[in-house]
Amino acid sequence: MKLPMVSCRFPMIGLGACLLLAAFLALRSPEAEQVRAAVPPGVDCSPVDLLLTPDEQWLLTANQTAHTVSLVRVATGEVVAEVPCGQRPTALALTPDAKRVLVTGTFSHDLSILSLQDGKLTSQATVRLGFEPRGIAVSPDGKRAYVALTSAHEIAVVDLEKPAVLQRIPVGRWPRYLALTADGKRLAVGCNGDGGVAVVDTETGKQLYLEDFAGLNLGQMQISADGKFVYFPFMVYRQQPITPGNIRLGWVLASRVARVRLDGRVRREAVALDPPGKAVSDPHGIALSPDEQWLVTSASGTHELLFLKLPGLELQDYGGTDHIPAALLKDTARFQRLPVGGRPMALRFSKDGKRLFVANYLLNAVQVIDFAGRQVERTIDLGGPKEPSLARKGEAIFHDGQRSLDQWYSCGSCHYEGHTNALTMDTRNDGRNGNYKVVLSLRNVTRTGPWTWHGWQKELELAMQKSLTDSMLGPAPKDDDVPALIAFLETLQPPPNPHRLADGTLSEAAQLGKAVFESEKAGCVRCHSGPYFTDGKLHDVGLGVPGDAYKGFNPPSLVGVYDRRLYLHDGRARNLEDVLKGPHNPAKVTGRGELTPLELKNLVEYLKSL
Repeated sequence: MKLPMVSCRFPMIGLGACLLLAAFLALRSPEAEQVRAAVPPGVDCSPVDLLLTPDEQWLLTANQTAHTVSLVRVATGEVVAEVPCGQRPTALALTPDAKRVLVTGTFSHDLSILSLQDGKLTSQATVRLGFEPRGIAVSPDGKRAYVALTSAHEIAVVDLEKPAVLQRIPVGRWPRYLALTADGKRLAVGCNGDGGVAVVDTETGKQLYLEDFAGLNLGQMQISADGKFVYFPFMVYRQQPITPGNIRLGWVLASRVARVRLDGRVRREAVALDPPGKAVSDPHGIALSPDEQWLVTSASGTHELLFLKLPGLELQDYGGTDHIPAALLKDTARFQRLPVGGRPMALRFSKDGKRLFVANYLLNAVQVIDFAGRQVERTIDLGGPKEPSLARKGEAIFHDGQRSLDQWYSCGSCHYEGHTNALTMDTRNDGRNGNYKVVLSLRNVTRTGPWTWHGWQKELELAMQKSLTDSMLGPAPKDDDVPALIAFLETLQPPPNPHRLADGTLSEAAQLGKAVFESEKAGCVRCHSGPYFTDGKLHDVGLGVPGDAYKGFNPPSLVGVYDRRLYLHDGRARNLEDVLKGPHNPAKVTGRGELTPLELKNLVEYLKSL
């Protein structure tokens, strides 16, 4: 559905009036105009998170591809400031006094603290955190922030007064989004590497329990007013071959919304979201209405919002079906779908529950939803090119669940943020069903051919076509779809390595490990060479199994190898130590003897630094 775009600076007025108003605004708020001019023209904003100030006069957005935070006057939709922050901002938080805005820079590994005073947004401080920070929560007294450090598998506790890191709390792997109870005593953390939710006692600084349920891509989280439950959307992979029948049964990938108790470990409760024939894909944002009568989630892959009546919602710990309950689907007083276009992400309700604000990534906009009317009331343009680039078109295809059979999943469902996930999957790419393999990262993929684990795919264009029509069982791509996808893949780069020193150099241990890596004894450079640490040739190192349709393996790139959940093609190793001590032990590969414990330790440090 094509929606009218309302300019963020000149809403609902004619062209002549726009020109006069533009001149007036330039005189009235030169600081805002100067800040906005610092952002290159034609850059997509791509908002992923948003929040409202308590008085609801101001709206803030985290703009992921512009690396900025926008301050928007709610009444008029005017963007009065756009302030640079860290690279690839992911999440926003506001201190209780509404005077400071916090934003995580996932690829710059930092937390930016911005000052919000009298309608002015300015940079105040930056705290270096490392390890891809994402979700944020602020304590009720405004003195501390809790930040998910995704690739460290920890929560950083930040003293906002100093500002400095006070503590790091170990949690499950790949924490992304989190939420804090109103009293500040319980922190819920979505741990995507472990497929569950960790509950942390903030007073002791320890994880109480991890409720794991094989969840995939856990989205944003919100806690109920009584503090008993945290609600969130997620996807589930059912370990079944990709066939039309299995897809339609919900036995490949499917969407859920769930809740986990925060006052003691109890099996998670969930409800399926997918109607037969017209499924939901990539649920991400979540919002409870102020009266907690409604739960809304954004289905970013199918470009829509889902409205679910919360009282009586058929949440179950076990049982149920892989489709939305039939009675719920038929009852429009309890379940509705609203197409909004683009890629809807974070959601926020107004205090009176009459409006819902949506950060729409692909539209470069915030959509304001008339909640009672279930319609888009207005669209606030945050800025961006008039026409999408080829790479932007490819990004839209990559995140489009409607490219799959009955719209159950997108490319991004498995390759989260163009990277990998915590599962082995059977994509029918290696010659037979039941050949489950670790999902390869797509970072630097255009530079690391040939493709697939066995390296049989020599042309990236054909690989893209096969993914769309075979792995997703979707329609054949149009003429410019494959070039667009490849243009998008070209943009996928890893973040700066957090295991290196501040100046980007190797630690002493990593330098020693580099010598081991390049030695004849370890033999790593036989397969892992060049700028991406892969030679693009096939090697048989004894890891195959009878029945493999292809012999030998294409050595995967080791760039960013620290940030994996599973290792080797079938995921049999769970960390780098397992790789080097187990079936891929250098002694087995080269026959030149075992590495000493110190050599092994230093080699791991070097691998983490790549």
